[in-house]
Amino acid sequence: MTASAIPPILLVGCGRMGSAMLAGWRERGLASSVAVDPAPAALAWAGPDLTVVAEPAAIPSGFTPAAVVFAVKPQNAAETLPLYRRFAGPAVFLSIMAGRTIGGVRVLLGDGAAIVRAMPNTPAAVRQGVTVACPGAGVGVAQRALCERLLQAIGVVAWVEDEALLDPVTAVSGSGPAYVFLLAELMEQAAREQGIPPDLARLLARQTVSGSGALLAASTEDAAALRVAVTSPGGTTERALAVMMASDAWPAAVSRAIAAATARSRELAG
Repeated sequence: MTASAIPPILLVGCGRMGSAMLAGWRERGLASSVAVDPAPAALAWAGPDLTVVAEPAAIPSGFTPAAVVFAVKPQNAAETLPLYRRFAGPAVFLSIMAGRTIGGVRVLLGDGAAIVRAMPNTPAAVRQGVTVACPGAGVGVAQRALCERLLQAIGVVAWVEDEALLDPVTAVSGSGPAYVFLLAELMEQAAREQGIPPDLARLLARQTVSGSGALLAASTEDAAALRVAVTSPGGTTERALAVMMASDAWPAAVSRAIAAATARSRELAG
């Protein structure tokens, strides 16, 4: 990769997701860029390729980003986004704020803003994320390609034209890592209840979840087929799955959970 693989970026927010994206860009070669974050800890990200400032007024004069990336809490959008209206035009705005619609962001940035809305997830921190993105009206071919490059730096990217799909996407993949971590947490707890020492219980739960994920990623088979392959008739797995797959257990709970998260994503747009 050349030193200019990623053009100048204005990153708004150096929290967990913003810093994960920044790390991915740096691995690919980041041109001189700017990050805005008032938290003192954000200064740790400063370097030859990145100037970190506490407020937009401190952005160096003459800095012209190719993209402005909003990695801030959606609840802060109304007070934060209008401060960046002046970059509308050549720059594309990439928003990873959950629930905030392209239309809602456009109201805050102006009609001339080119906006891409995206939903990544936290495995981005180890470049294993999955992001679904949706281009708004007026996003050019080159602007869309730039957003794809920015998002590919943290994992797999898929695009949809129907923005409404981003609400269930948020519920499935955006929130999904928490569901997996909960599974590992509950498996560890149950192991301890069966008398397994705490350190071993943690190892068994974490490695089983991560190893199964790696197997799923490497396999061409459906998840259901892999499950069946582990389930010997009359064996221990079959007995456990009889509990988990009861009509009032996992199938219903997961469906309700995804529906609840989807509804909350739509509420955040209001």
